Amino acid sequence: MNSAENLFPFDGKLPGPKLLRSTLTSPFGRKVRIAMDVLGLSGRIDVQPADTRDQSDTLRQQNPLGKIPCLILEDGSILYDSRVIIEFLDRWSGQNRLIPEAVDERARILTRATLADGIADAALLMVYEGRFRDPSQISEIWLDHQRGKISRALDAMQTALPDPRKTDVVSISLACALGYLDWRQPVEWRQTYPVIVDWLDEFAAAEAAFGRTERPAEIPA
Repeated sequence: MNSAENLFPFDGKLPGPKLLRSTLTSPFGRKVRIAMDVLGLSGRIDVQPADTRDQSDTLRQQNPLGKIPCLILEDGSILYDSRVIIEFLDRWSGQNRLIPEAVDERARILTRATLADGIADAALLMVYEGRFRDPSQISEIWLDHQRGKISRALDAMQTALPDPRKTDVVSISLACALGYLDWRQPVEWRQTYPVIVDWLDEFAAAEAAFGRTERPAEIPA
C-alpha cells in the first residue's frame, strides 16, 4: 500500500478520494469536511464514523496511529493527517485554492495553519486529561502547559489574522480550533480576544460550510 509520502507530488493521475473516516466532533475531521464542501467534493466522498477508542474498529488498520481523520482512496491507498488530506483534495480537484503551490507561500501558509492546529491539539490534550485520568490524578501542571500553548498561539494569530472572506487552510484550521474551544471550553478565550471573536463571526458569515459542519446539538460536551 502506498504511503501518503509516496502519493506526493501530485501529477494529475492519482486515484480519487472514496471514504473519509472521522467523527462529527473532531476539529481535524471538521477541517476536512469543510474543505470537501468548499471544493464541491462532499457528494462524492462517503463519511464513515470512526471510534478511536474501539480496538476492533478498522481505523487502527487504516491508520496505525488510530487517529482521525484518514482518507481512503479508490485504489485502497490511505492518507492522513488533516493537512495532508486537505492538500491532496485541493490538488486532486485541480482547484489549488486552499494551499498555494509556490514553495515560499506554501511554507508560510502551512506554518500558520500548524499554529492554528496547535490550538486544537492542546485543547484535545486537556479534554483527554479529564476523560482518561482518575480525578485524583489529573495534573494541573499539564493543564497549565496546554493553556499556555493556547494563549501563546492566540496571541500570535491575533497579530496576523487571515482574511475572513477568503477560505484557505489557515482560516479553516483557525475556525475549527475556535469552534472546538467554544464547545469543550477548556479555556475562556472570548473575553481576552475580542478581535478574534469578530474574525470568527465574519468567517462564519462568509463561509457557509462552517455552519454546515457544526457539531449536531444533540451531541453533548
